Amino acid sequence: MTLTRQSSFHVRDDGHQPEGTGSLYLVATPIGNLEDMTFRAVRTLKECDIIAAEDTRQTRKLLSHFEISPSLLFSYHEHNKGASGPELIRYIIEGKNLALVSDAGLPAISDPGADLVALAIQEGIPVIPIPGANAALSALISSGLPTSTFTFAGFLPRERKDIRAVLATLRSTQGTLLFYESPHRVSKTLVHLLEAFGNRRIVLARELTKRYEEFVRGTIEECSEWLVEHPPLGEYVIVVEGESKEEAESAESAWWRKLSVEEHVTHYEALDIPRKEAMKKVASDRSVSKRDIYNSLLSKE
Repeated sequence: MTLTRQSSFHVRDDGHQPEGTGSLYLVATPIGNLEDMTFRAVRTLKECDIIAAEDTRQTRKLLSHFEISPSLLFSYHEHNKGASGPELIRYIIEGKNLALVSDAGLPAISDPGADLVALAIQEGIPVIPIPGANAALSALISSGLPTSTFTFAGFLPRERKDIRAVLATLRSTQGTLLFYESPHRVSKTLVHLLEAFGNRRIVLARELTKRYEEFVRGTIEECSEWLVEHPPLGEYVIVVEGESKEEAESAESAWWRKLSVEEHVTHYEALDIPRKEAMKKVASDRSVSKRDIYNSLLSKE
């Protein structure tokens, strides 16, 4: 890896490059409340030559509200980033200043903006953040759960086996966990969280900064019951407490930790426990499903 350095020394007070190559500005937009738009964000969008947006229809509404008329509004999203990314970089290299926005919040968080940032850095283009609203951090600081250490996990995968794999890697995380979720999947996601983590404390943060902003605090089971009575509406941030120090110490001292899955099952079979029951006990020890144990054993055959 080659060391690179970017300094504000290379940028004028008004944010523009002295000459030659332009810059990539990552401009935060409101996550629901238009009053959260910063003065700097408005100025940057007015001064940039091009604005790249995840959804141009959504962004036009924002620009119209703040009386911003860009020279060029460019579509850049997950499905066209392969072609649009290099084209946007070419514009910047030619001297244009580009502002990147997402539908809401900080660009490059759970959206393809991260890919554009990587391309810009490869070309030696200055990347300048314009901070603002962020759903995950807003939920975290309002949750009442520890904020000294946290992990942002974003959206979970679609497939069940992939969800389990991701949650397995997070099970022993002692810091607070942050997830994004849609109203259509939030109830099922709580089922996965309960299966992976046990009945931990969580916070469901819904419609942040909007009229119907809501925080539901309780255990996973309590929040699941709440959703049965109050059908999910709006986008959610799920804030989950991390593994406690006691749980971590208990897991670390577990007698089976140094055993492979096969050795673990064999241990119980040696106690005259039928194989199916032994697999069930191993699954319980490791806080995984019996199917995971079966698949692990099958892969060894």
